Amino acid sequence: MKHKLFILMLIWMLAFISACGSETNSTDTGLDDTHTADEADNSETVTYESENGPIDVPANPQRIVALTNAPNVLALDGAIVGVDQWTNMNPLFTEKLTDIAVVSESDLETVISQNPDLIIAGSTTENLDQLEKIAPTVVYTWGKLDYLEQQLEIGKLLNKEEEAQQWIDDFSERATELGEAVKAKAGEDVTVSVLETNGKDFSVFGDDWARGTEILYQAMGLGMPELVKENALGEGYYMLSQEVIPEYAGDYIVLSRNQGEDNAFMETEMWNSIPAVQNGHVIEIETKAVTYSDPITLEYLLDIFAEGFLDGE
Repeated sequence: MKHKLFILMLIWMLAFISACGSETNSTDTGLDDTHTADEADNSETVTYESENGPIDVPANPQRIVALTNAPNVLALDGAIVGVDQWTNMNPLFTEKLTDIAVVSESDLETVISQNPDLIIAGSTTENLDQLEKIAPTVVYTWGKLDYLEQQLEIGKLLNKEEEAQQWIDDFSERATELGEAVKAKAGEDVTVSVLETNGKDFSVFGDDWARGTEILYQAMGLGMPELVKENALGEGYYMLSQEVIPEYAGDYIVLSRNQGEDNAFMETEMWNSIPAVQNGHVIEIETKAVTYSDPITLEYLLDIFAEGFLDGE
């Protein structure tokens, strides 16, 4: 009888232990559920008012594929996982793009493989309808916003509007001060031309075609030669034949060219007859580094201009 009672008690104890184990497992599951809830908090969405209408985007995107405007995102330390080839080739962004994938809208697999939670594209980007199926896709039309407005919009998109606005205010003030210093040195009517060449072809730029044009003409308020106004302001740039370059030259020339390319034109009588060249008023910039108008590029150029116009003053 005692033996049977012992066996019954043993069975009851085993059942009790098993029940406790089930409760423990249930508690563990509860912890997992809590963890999942935390992850869900990180995936909170907000409504961004894009140029194509409202769109739900991550409140704090963690995997951004930027097919356009990547430099603007980089300037705000956005969590980029994929960029276009042109941004990738720009020497100003090399350090920030270590281990970042190069992607293309024409090869959607390169985008999908990055598992993006946000895609930034242009209005002319290919396969927009397919990109929208991969992740929320915000589109910007090039030139619709000026260079400061564009940075502010990227700030809004990334939940970093205040940071973007602070940079805009600070940069605008410093650029204005530099413009005033240049005018104080060279005169209120001082003019500058922004030329670009690959050694054979030449262009002159208006006031919003990168290469520092936004800084020089908009922020610094420097003047533009009349022929440049007539021919480059509308389209943004104007192709020149070599022999007419002197007619488009201002008191200062900002020359965009890549080091190592043909510079034989700089030895010609045409080039050396230009007053700006004779006066040492030529500021050279590297073309492949200055084709954007984002904060990183603009800060780089502002330093070059401060030294070039004021000789280190």
